[in-house]
Amino acid sequence: MTGKRTARAVVGVAVAALVATIAPTTAVAEELPDPVRYELPRPSGPYQVGVIELHLVDRSRVDPWVPDSVREVMATVRYPAVRGTGEPAPYLTPGAARAMAESDAAQLGINPEVLDYTFDTHSRVGARALGGDRPVVVYSPGAEMPRSLGTAQLEELTSRGYVTVAIDHTHEATAVEFPDGRVAEGVLGEWELDTARTMMDTRVDDVRFVLDQLEVLARGGNPDAADRPLPRGLGRALDLSRVGMFGHSGGGFTTGEVMLDDRRVDAGANLDGSMAYSQEHFAPVAREGLDRPFLLMSAGDHSEANDPSWQEFLRNHHAWLLRLHLPEGEHFSYTDHQVLLPQLTAHLGVDPTLTARIIGTVDGERSMRSQVTYLTAFFDRHLRGIPQWLLAGPSPAHPDVEFLR
Repeated sequence: MTGKRTARAVVGVAVAALVATIAPTTAVAEELPDPVRYELPRPSGPYQVGVIELHLVDRSRVDPWVPDSVREVMATVRYPAVRGTGEPAPYLTPGAARAMAESDAAQLGINPEVLDYTFDTHSRVGARALGGDRPVVVYSPGAEMPRSLGTAQLEELTSRGYVTVAIDHTHEATAVEFPDGRVAEGVLGEWELDTARTMMDTRVDDVRFVLDQLEVLARGGNPDAADRPLPRGLGRALDLSRVGMFGHSGGGFTTGEVMLDDRRVDAGANLDGSMAYSQEHFAPVAREGLDRPFLLMSAGDHSEANDPSWQEFLRNHHAWLLRLHLPEGEHFSYTDHQVLLPQLTAHLGVDPTLTARIIGTVDGERSMRSQVTYLTAFFDRHLRGIPQWLLAGPSPAHPDVEFLR
């Protein structure tokens, strides 16, 4: 996958730069302040967000990264919920949060306690599901990134009436914690062409398997491997005749490949992800295009002008398409880093421009608000059939977003 950048690398670069400005020695680094108390944007929609995690085991598939085991994934399902029910869910479960903090801290030579990823989100565990048939939107994170990095976008979509499903791609993501406490860490190693092909094939199979399990859920079954209790009414809330998908970076690439292989996905969005295994090896979705609606969003210097896989895709795509660009953003503007890294710089009292190469210079909260507004409008049009004037041209309400096509 061209332009691959991992979650660990971006956090490492960002925090390392910050630490360097305030802690020139290891001894001083041990005196860093307490962890920043992160907060995600509050969802603006009318619905409270409920959440449940599903442990899904595909016994028909050998895990390509750990061949002595079957494939298992974790999925986070968010759904419109009855207000006043449930407890706040953490951003990451304790084991996954600890593994990620230790990995990042080891690269930086700092105390892992400085990095706390267990802060509360706006999703509530145990909340009762509201009734109604609701379109479903699936999320795939970038290469080697956790599913949690799309939380702000997913909470917003859910608050506006969608059921959202975020998938971790096990043994690729930094750390995935299972209900029994096991933590599966990334094992990819050196980046080669065969690695990229195996990664994408595995991701596509993961998503298609999760769609199969959502069908089990919609029929009244419980796909969780341990048959853990589900929120009452959750299965009845799924309208699997209306399914969308989006992802950041490698997750956007995954979205296109899934749509090429599986017609259950009606519309998709790629947030700044190349569509190639390498500069010389375009993926099938780039070579063939799609026959269903697609939203292609880029940031900073990345666009079809310098990404041949996007040029190829745009030549071959033969359905509705919208090209949006965030010129003052960067690759990780399309993740929670857009709003979390500024909180870290403010907490440590250092120059916020240190993170510009990661999330750009765009206002973080305004950028995230625009992203979720366009994503919602896109899915409202193509999954709900609601006309969207916002998709017709530039809006003064979203001055950071350019229309390219």
